[in-house]
Amino acid sequence: MCSPCRSFVKATDAPPRAGPSSSEPRVRRSDRRPPATTITPLLAMTLALARAMPSGARVSARCWSGPMLHSTRPAASRIAMGARPLSSWTDVPMGPADPILGLTQEFNADKNPKKVSLGVGAYRDGAGKPFVLDCVRAAEADIVSSKMNKEYLGIVGLPEFIGHSVKLMLGPDAMSGGNVAAVQTLSGTGGCRLVGEFYSRFLGKDTPIYMPNPTWANHKNIFRDAGLSVQSYRYWDPKSLGLDLEGMLADIKAMPAKSVLLLHACAHNPTGVDPTMDQWKQISDAVAAKEDCYVFFDAAYQGFASGDPERDAGAVRLFLERGHKMALCQSFAKNFGLYGERVGCLSMICADADEAKRVESQLKILIRPMYSNPPVHGARIVSKVLGDEALTKQWRGECKGMADRIISMRTALRSKLEGLGSKHSWQHVTDQIGMFCYSGLTEEQVLKLRSEYAIYITNDGRISMAGVTESNVDYLAESMVKVTG
Repeated sequence: MCSPCRSFVKATDAPPRAGPSSSEPRVRRSDRRPPATTITPLLAMTLALARAMPSGARVSARCWSGPMLHSTRPAASRIAMGARPLSSWTDVPMGPADPILGLTQEFNADKNPKKVSLGVGAYRDGAGKPFVLDCVRAAEADIVSSKMNKEYLGIVGLPEFIGHSVKLMLGPDAMSGGNVAAVQTLSGTGGCRLVGEFYSRFLGKDTPIYMPNPTWANHKNIFRDAGLSVQSYRYWDPKSLGLDLEGMLADIKAMPAKSVLLLHACAHNPTGVDPTMDQWKQISDAVAAKEDCYVFFDAAYQGFASGDPERDAGAVRLFLERGHKMALCQSFAKNFGLYGERVGCLSMICADADEAKRVESQLKILIRPMYSNPPVHGARIVSKVLGDEALTKQWRGECKGMADRIISMRTALRSKLEGLGSKHSWQHVTDQIGMFCYSGLTEEQVLKLRSEYAIYITNDGRISMAGVTESNVDYLAESMVKVTG
C-alpha cells in the first residue's frame, strides 16, 4: 500500500481490502467490476480518499483493485464513472428563443409538404433557393486564383473596401475632405453595436436613442446592451397601413437635447414603408430645429430596395448635404448576398480631418477588445466588385434583378388576394418597398396561418417577400383570405 493510502486508512480506521483467499475461486477482474452507476463501499472510499488527499498527491495503481483508483493523475482531478458533474450555473435560466431564428426551427420541424417559410430576411430565387450573385462568384474566383494570404487585417479593416463603401452611399467625393472616420464592421449588427458603444462612451450611459415603432427587433437588444436608453417614435400608422408622418415629427420635436435619432436609410424593416423625398425634407427640418441631435442611419438594403443604389441613397445624401451630425452603418448581406461573410462599414461624419482622426482612434480602441479585427474574405469580394467597372455594372444589374423579382411578387400577391374576393384593401402590399411586407394581419391570424396552413411569418404580420415565388403565391393568397375573411 502506498503512503497516502496508509495515512488515509489509519485516519479513518478503515482496514485495507484483503485479496481473495486461496480457497476462494478467483474472479476475473471484468466480472467483479461494479456497474458504473453503482456506489459500492470501495467507490465511496475512493471518493472520500480523493477529497481528503492534498492537491497533487498520487495513488498507486497497486493499492486497490477497484477500477476507480487505477490512475496516476492527481486525485482531486479524477471523476468517478457514472457520477454527475458538478455545475456552477444551476441558477442560469433558459433564455427565450429568438423570434425569427426560432421560427425557422419550427418550420424545419414541420412535416406539412405545403409548408412555406416567409420569416427570415434572406433573398431566394424564383425556385425558393439561396442565391449567389454571378459577380460575387467572379470576384471570388479571381481572389482565389491570385493566392492572396490570410493574414490579419488591421483594426479598421480593409482600406479599399472602406473607401468603396463610403463612396457607394455618400457619393464619389465623400472621402476627399478627410472628414469621414470609417471602419469595417461585422455586418450591420456589428456596426450598430460599435456605434452604440461609441455613443455610450462619449455621449454618456443612458443617452436616449429614439427608433421607429416598429423597427428591426435586434435594434433594441443591441443598443440596450450598449448602455443606451431605448426609446421610440411613431412611424407606422395601423389605420392607413402607411407612414404616420405627423406623429413622427411631433415625437422628434419632443426629444430631449443630445438624443440619438435612428433612421432606416431605405426599405424600412419591418414595414417596407419609406418616406418620400418631400417627407424626408420635413424630417430633416425637424431634426435641424433640435439642439444636439445625433442622426444614425442604418442602411441594409442599398440597391436592393428600388434596384437603384443612387435612389436608395437619397435620404442619407440629403442629410449629409444639410450638415447634420450623422453616422452611417452599411451592411452588404442583402445587396451582395454575403449573409454569412459578415461584411459591413461604419462611417461617422466629422467637422474636419483632425476630428475624424480622433474619432477613428476611439473606434479602434473600442474594436480591439471587442473582436480585434474584421474578417477579410467578404471585404475582398465587395472591394473587387466595386473596384472593377465591369463587375460593378454586373452587380447593379443583378441587384435590380433581385429587387424586380420582389416587386413582381408584390404585384402577384395583391392581384391574387383581390381576385379571390377579399373584403380588405391590399394596396399597401404594392405601396411598400424592399424585402418585407407588413401585411396588417393580427397575431391571431398569423398563428392560424402557421397552425392550419404551415405558413410561417413573424407574429407581427411581417412577410418576407423574398420567399414568395410563382409556385407558392397562390397558396399564400388563398390561406390569407381564409384567415382574414
